[in-house]
Amino acid sequence: MRERLPDIRKIAVLRANALGDFLFALPALGALRAAYPAAEIVLLGRRWHAEFLAGRPGPVDRVIVVPPARGVSLGEDEPEPPEAAAEQARFFAAMVAERFDLALQLHGGGRNSNPFLLRLGARLTVGLKTPDAPPLDRWIPYIYWQHEVLRYLEVVSLVGARATDVEPRVCLVDADCAEARAALPGLEGPPPLAVLHPGATDGRRRWPPEKFAAVGAALTAAGLRLAVTGSGWERELVEAVCAAMPGPVDNLCGRLSLGGLAGLLAAARVVVSNDTGPLHLAAALGTPTVGIFWCGNYATSAPLTRARHRPVISWRLDCPQCGQNCLEVWCGHHASFVADVPVEPVRAAALELAAGPGPATE
Repeated sequence: MRERLPDIRKIAVLRANALGDFLFALPALGALRAAYPAAEIVLLGRRWHAEFLAGRPGPVDRVIVVPPARGVSLGEDEPEPPEAAAEQARFFAAMVAERFDLALQLHGGGRNSNPFLLRLGARLTVGLKTPDAPPLDRWIPYIYWQHEVLRYLEVVSLVGARATDVEPRVCLVDADCAEARAALPGLEGPPPLAVLHPGATDGRRRWPPEKFAAVGAALTAAGLRLAVTGSGWERELVEAVCAAMPGPVDNLCGRLSLGGLAGLLAAARVVVSNDTGPLHLAAALGTPTVGIFWCGNYATSAPLTRARHRPVISWRLDCPQCGQNCLEVWCGHHASFVADVPVEPVRAAALELAAGPGPATE
């Protein structure tokens, strides 16, 4: 734990990735805000950050959208578009003109993100480092087996920021609730709402649709209204769950913005989901969750408390397709590592939470 730094007026934080990744960094951002209450905190993120955080209370004052950059705003194997070099040159010239006192890399191991951060021209750079990454002024080693929330809290402790919370928290705005109510009339019940989210970008994290439907059937039998959510590209999964349901269900696939999804999740009695962004968003809104986790992801990203959250874990280590142990090295296949999680513990946890106090907003 270092002491706080003097004369910090403007802080840049690089975190240009997906929803769950941003949520895991929120306690660290909150600690920065508490340590440097007068400083402007600028998130270097993606366009969705700017849209979602606009007008939303929280530790971030401003979002600057980063240009296409391999390993930062693009995947490591994703090619940069032809105009990327010119966009990057303009971006870094503007960042140097911002005159950041402090720049933090909360993005990953640093092979690509540390060179990116060093080009900002900040007075002091802080972050993470793998053996193949260039060093920053202050850094800690990036070691995969660490919970993501604690990882970023450890980084900000290098500049004297103490944890004020270990759970991500997101504030609703009126537009979130209005959009959710428009998409699902009678949202605030009765009957109380349960939400299923059967999708996940990574196929290895997807529980089978028929198992989601079995849990959904138990929730509707217990008197809850059921909604199934997903992005447009997850339509097939959502429709498979809805088709397997014996009773009525609200299909909201592709019908909500991220803010509208937040409004929906905040009103739910319980959310049952794979380990993906909407699960972590529900938890950050104070909604009880049941999450289906592969053991490796459980170690780094499961909720840290149990009053409202029940992770159900798959301990499978071998790829269902080729049999390789994937605890340390991924084989490259996308077969589900959580498909064999039985229905019963998920159903029991969902019914238990649904009978409890419900969302934190109630």
